[in-house]
Amino acid sequence: MICEIVRFEVKPGTTREEVLADARTVAERWQSEKELVRKHFLFDGDQDVRGVYFWHSREAADAAHNEVWRQRCKDVHGSTPTIEYFDTVMIVDNTDGSVTEY
Repeated sequence: MICEIVRFEVKPGTTREEVLADARTVAERWQSEKELVRKHFLFDGDQDVRGVYFWHSREAADAAHNEVWRQRCKDVHGSTPTIEYFDTVMIVDNTDGSVTEY
């Protein structure tokens, strides 16, 4: 299991509502990613937006965040995204009471 953290900045003055509206426009696209387990949309209330993704493989993460996706980020938000990858060793899920090791 791979955790991918994507970070980019939005334009100054961008509101939470605008970030949420943009997230709504791409939610269906992320639902169609068969190798994506979960995605979290995060906003710090200022300019920092992050996406936290859990993927079955690094290859799937790389394919989803290709040059077309990077260019859209630059065109829409005016910033170049940075991406970090982590090996997910365990998830504690209090929603269903599970602890899963990978």
